[in-house]
Amino acid sequence: MTMKKKNKKIIANTAKYIALGFLSIIVIIPIYYLVVTTFKTSTEAAVAPMALPSHIDFSGYVNAFQKMQYPRAFKNTLIITGCSVVGLIIVSSMCGYVLNRKGKHKVAQSVFLLILSGMMFPYQMSILGLYKVIQQMHLMNSLLGVILINIAINIPFATFLIKSFVNTIPIELEEAAKIDGCGTFRTFWTITFPLMKPTIATVAILNTLTIWNDFMGPLYFLQSRENNVILQEVYRNIGQFSTDWTSLFPMMVLGVLPLVVFYLFMQRYIIGGVMNGSVKG
Repeated sequence: MTMKKKNKKIIANTAKYIALGFLSIIVIIPIYYLVVTTFKTSTEAAVAPMALPSHIDFSGYVNAFQKMQYPRAFKNTLIITGCSVVGLIIVSSMCGYVLNRKGKHKVAQSVFLLILSGMMFPYQMSILGLYKVIQQMHLMNSLLGVILINIAINIPFATFLIKSFVNTIPIELEEAAKIDGCGTFRTFWTITFPLMKPTIATVAILNTLTIWNDFMGPLYFLQSRENNVILQEVYRNIGQFSTDWTSLFPMMVLGVLPLVVFYLFMQRYIIGGVMNGSVKG
């Protein structure tokens, strides 16, 4: 490689790293401002919003913990998210498996297209119909109603991922299990489902992030404070005419912190699951 080409490569790499560094700063600044403000008083946050706090004060987190009734809100959010994700994995894994193995049948193709159509429109467009359905099922102001809605609206994308991934599982394993006397359900749960681990982890992670951060569903279908989730408690502390940001920001951090911990432990599964389903599918 000539000196001229080496210089061009060095310049290109330098420009790339400068651009990436600039973008990183743009992303980090709001996070820095959020975290730093949680340790300041209202006066200090107004006078020097980007400066470091003069001293570390955790009273904002203590007040936020009490105002939000955090243990109750966290429990409700955890129940909704956990049950929704488990139910979604069970339904979408079976659905994706059947649609893949029976993909040549016209009925399976029609059903798959019908399910995929759910990805074309946001569920907010059907919120009135969902409201009437939940009301007729007598599930208003119940965690179960929100859980069922979360499962229903997230089925299309989860089914799409799992259906694509099933192509990577040799059908000969299932045929061998059937020869040994396994029925369809036993074959699926003992042979096929364990091999879906990468894409199941991806579905679990992506939908945990989505459902945990969902605000509209609980807002519409949960009226009593006893059933409120974390985001509803955060919204409850936003004033109509003014907002105390030094009180609001600790609430936001408390709401996001469980997701950050969860994501740090599970992020390594995301790329593998998506790539296995998209490249080999």
